Amino acid sequence: MNARVIKHGTAKGKALVSTQSISFFGGVDPNTGKIIEKGHSLEGKSIAGKILVFPCGKGSTVGSYIIYRLKKNGKAPLAIVNKESEPIVAVGAIIAEIPMVDQVNINKIKNNADVIINGEVIEWKN
Repeated sequence: MNARVIKHGTAKGKALVSTQSISFFGGVDPNTGKIIEKGHSLEGKSIAGKILVFPCGKGSTVGSYIIYRLKKNGKAPLAIVNKESEPIVAVGAIIAEIPMVDQVNINKIKNNADVIINGEVIEWKN
């Protein structure tokens, strides 16, 4: 399937999927990579080394720097897949050099699916 490239790159890994938006500022611990937002479907799970799949970001513009900090701490996702990108996550992916695509029907991707991103092409095997 083709997607829109936000940050060009390649990645291969296991999907961590949420149907909920993610706020990186206050919702993700930049030191551990764990989702800490109370009541979030991924609460307690680590995004480190995963293909992070979620509809869109939310929250403060500081979220861009949290994504950058995750990368510097070795706790960032391998790639980000969104239904619809928004500026906070897009800027974070760009400055942290994390491959990112959007305009993807994320409902078709299941947790732990094997995902490959190569530029604008995304493939997965559930």
